[in-house]
Amino acid sequence: MSSTADIDGRMSLGVGAIVGESFSIFFKHLVPVTLMALVPSLLSLLASGAMIGVDVVFGTALPDFSTSFGVGLWVMALVLQIAFYSLTAALLVQLAYDAKLGRTIQLGRYVSPAIRAAVPIAILSLIAGVMVAVASIALIIPGLYVYAVFSVITPAVVIERVGFGGLGRSADLTKDYRWPILGVLILIGICIGIFNYIAAFAAGLTVESGQLVAALAYLIPSTLGAGLSGVSVALIYARLREIKEGVSVDQIASVFD
Repeated sequence: MSSTADIDGRMSLGVGAIVGESFSIFFKHLVPVTLMALVPSLLSLLASGAMIGVDVVFGTALPDFSTSFGVGLWVMALVLQIAFYSLTAALLVQLAYDAKLGRTIQLGRYVSPAIRAAVPIAILSLIAGVMVAVASIALIIPGLYVYAVFSVITPAVVIERVGFGGLGRSADLTKDYRWPILGVLILIGICIGIFNYIAAFAAGLTVESGQLVAALAYLIPSTLGAGLSGVSVALIYARLREIKEGVSVDQIASVFD
């Protein structure tokens, strides 16, 4: 990545380089990235769908909030979705570093570290999500800024095994670089939004063909977005460690050896 400096003398994050490399890794390893995101997403869909209905998960129907039981099921489904998303993110972080180093992608090797990290990632992501939502009440920009502050929770928990200290670690690493990080997240987010729109549209078109067909039509585009997001966050984290601590990518990835 670029080692150029900003106007104030700080090393540049390299927004363009991170976005470009994210797409490069994503397309070069499209099959393992898709599989790694698809399996947890499918499990999440099946479990959540059994609780609140697949059509609610797709966004083609509204959840039942008329009873406390309905609300409880929706909350449980949401927690499950966050947990499975956290597992996906933890898997993709490891893949991204092996891909960046040109090492062999070994899906089975990523499972144990991902499972260990899934619970703290899920809880911390939920806390960060609440803070983002609160900040967004005033204006959208503060909410996005808070999102950038906590954007590298997942790699911090997976790589450094900081557990529930992931919030503070992310805040420390992103300090002084939150606006360029936001730039990366917005650019990647536009593509993720396109994938998610296609997923919802495809699910709506195929829902009458049966739940399995609709599930696949929904999951395949949406998991592509999740895969791209996981790779980009891993690269942001790697660049921040390089800038602030002089830690190279091979040193980061060595924790999985």
